[in-house]
Amino acid sequence: MGIATINPATGETLKTFEPLTADEIEAALRSAHQAFEQYCHTSMAQRSQWLQATAKILEQRKEDFGKLITLEMGKTLKSAIAEVEKCAAVCRYYAEYGADFLADVPAKTDGSQSFVRYQPLGVILAVMPWNFPFWQVFRFAAPALMAGNVGLLKHASNVPQGALAIAEIIQQAGFPTGVFQTLLVGSEQVAALIADERVMAATLTGSEPAGVSLAVAAGKQLKKTVLELGGSDPFIVLKSADLEAAITTAATARMICNGQSCIAAKRFIVVEAIAQEFEKRLVEKFEALVVGNPMLPDTDLGPLATPGILKTLEQQVEECIRCGARVLTGGQRLSDRERGNFYPPTIVTDLPPSSPISQEEFFGPVALLFQVADLDAAIKLANATPFGLGASAWTNDNRERDRLIEEIAAGSVFINGMVKSDPRLPFGGIKRSGYGRELGVQGIHEFVNVKTVWVR
Repeated sequence: MGIATINPATGETLKTFEPLTADEIEAALRSAHQAFEQYCHTSMAQRSQWLQATAKILEQRKEDFGKLITLEMGKTLKSAIAEVEKCAAVCRYYAEYGADFLADVPAKTDGSQSFVRYQPLGVILAVMPWNFPFWQVFRFAAPALMAGNVGLLKHASNVPQGALAIAEIIQQAGFPTGVFQTLLVGSEQVAALIADERVMAATLTGSEPAGVSLAVAAGKQLKKTVLELGGSDPFIVLKSADLEAAITTAATARMICNGQSCIAAKRFIVVEAIAQEFEKRLVEKFEALVVGNPMLPDTDLGPLATPGILKTLEQQVEECIRCGARVLTGGQRLSDRERGNFYPPTIVTDLPPSSPISQEEFFGPVALLFQVADLDAAIKLANATPFGLGASAWTNDNRERDRLIEEIAAGSVFINGMVKSDPRLPFGGIKRSGYGRELGVQGIHEFVNVKTVWVR
């Protein structure tokens, strides 16, 4: 696939880009390495000022950047603007708290003075996806830049204009030349970038195969990586739950980013006592959603990002049916919009949990609905997946709440709320959903040298 902006609502190719040449890649690496040698000595106060300026630019131009996001990958304009606002928030968060997170930590030892010091590693390669084209980048960039690292961004090939805009924003905010650069290159260049001795570590948000590929390349070079990969997040509803709140949130949680989110709720696990009512009302919620032009304010669901994603989702739903599942609503691409990648809100039920397709991630507006007898069965089914990113569970019983928190195998558990990322909390997964953490104090510590200092 080439590097191009292709409007997913119309299929129209709007702008194409030539990948960087070998000489241009070398110039970018040289610039990043030289920038780090100076930038790592800048004060925390100065880095904080630059991050605050970045946040200001994002807030002032959020409508422009929101339109660019929607144009390139198809999420609704209102959600794209909210994404830009969240990017400003993460910049402000690390501008305010980053210095405290990186302050020396004293320790009592047999030395006269002992402490831990956090120091930047150098050039960090960020391989980022298209589904949150600004947020995924800024949740890496804000802590990395505050810690004194410099960044090289290899973004998804279908969001090149957004990728270039991000580098421009950071440059306009006052960060020195070379501190953050966008590299318009294909995925085949990633291994060579990681192998370059000037690149010290890498982070990737994306698919499981992409994560494996990057981890292998980095492992050969003994370089640190953070991976945030796929998810098949459970949404558990128990008898004591506030059913109205759970159903309303369920529809929202599945449709995040037109259903193309790693932490979108994907498997809805409901106890039998309330399953019939939950199913009926969830179908009503899905059928009330407006599918169409993502630029319009009343649209709830825009197109999928690429024709390939649409084709994969169609094949997955067809496989569910072959395995004995029933489609309650949706289930076929919208034929009246042949040029766009539109797929309707879809609910699939009666899928055997033992079927291989139930183990896959569905990247689009398809909900898998399961009935279970009780809490034990709900937890067992929730954990019966190779993924472990997030989980949402609904109950007003304290005993059930405590068991869910303790026994769900995931990087995050949200009780009576939708799974979301928050600058104040660490974010990441376990099992095939990746390793390492972004955000929070833990996120800023991923790409630093945790140096022990002992003095007599």
